[in-house]
Amino acid sequence: MFRVFILVFVCAVLPVRAESLSIMTFNVENLFDNQHDAGKNDETYLPLTMKKSKQHIDKCNEINVKRWRDQCLYWDWSDAVVNQKLEVVGLAIRQVNDGQGPDIIAFQEVENIKILQRLLDEHLAGLGYQSPVLLEGKDRRGIDVALLSKLKVVDSELHEIDFPDADKRRVGDTRPILQSTFELPDGEKLVGFVVHFPAPFHPTSMRESAYATLNNLLDRLPADQAAFAAGDFNTTSEEDAKEDMLKRWVRPIWKVAHDLCQACPGTSYYPPRDDWSFLDMVIFRSGGDWKITGSYLANETPEQVTEKGTPRRFSMPGATGLSDHWPLVMVIER
Repeated sequence: MFRVFILVFVCAVLPVRAESLSIMTFNVENLFDNQHDAGKNDETYLPLTMKKSKQHIDKCNEINVKRWRDQCLYWDWSDAVVNQKLEVVGLAIRQVNDGQGPDIIAFQEVENIKILQRLLDEHLAGLGYQSPVLLEGKDRRGIDVALLSKLKVVDSELHEIDFPDADKRRVGDTRPILQSTFELPDGEKLVGFVVHFPAPFHPTSMRESAYATLNNLLDRLPADQAAFAAGDFNTTSEEDAKEDMLKRWVRPIWKVAHDLCQACPGTSYYPPRDDWSFLDMVIFRSGGDWKITGSYLANETPEQVTEKGTPRRFSMPGATGLSDHWPLVMVIER
């Protein structure tokens, strides 16, 4: 008599672990649609057909800087121009990860959620990005920070920068910090901050306030929580050398991704002084097993580079170039 034994193996289904993540910061230099948003100074980014009224001309003539005034009066921000801008931004993103794009993109200078959704639908479709994140701030020009992510975004909120009273009259030309929490496939959380600090023509004290606000937000998280901050920190190499900005505000707390970026002159170039800066940074506070393993510039599409090898800003009337900033990518692994 034969006995048949049936062995049943019960296999637990374990959650998938993400072993590597790529995070890009990308100042897209005025990614605007060509419709007026109420309460925003976006008159430059309208088609010429909408620039004929006395009201429009009078408002443009209030601009003190001639170059900006002429842009407001004469630029034809047509449908074709908007399409070209979206196309070259999409191509720059697709050069990462063999055409698949980075896992997370932190944007600066995006006008609204509508133009970001167009970028996703028309130029990044099929790459796995989920719904874009953009919470409207109070910048007078109407530019905001934003996110695209292949990871699930659990929550997002804006944090205003705590400026001293002496600087508060300039607040209309600043952006809040966007904080988002991402859920990895295995349920682990990653926290990200997207920043666009006050421009270099503002006093150093304003950027110091921005760094202090960012670091205070990090302090609210558990000590073992992995977190990154990405964006345009607007700290020039000259200011950093003079004021020790990274030494005082960044390096004691964060790891700086571009320290691992080989043969990288910077993300932004200032021709009058022949000077490179890492205005754009990705910085990381390790948590769990995560660590930075690499960093590189995503700057190899023709529209990104001038003949001199510097960032090629988006120029009119020809709608050539892309941005006066190069995207920077950080890779973390565990």
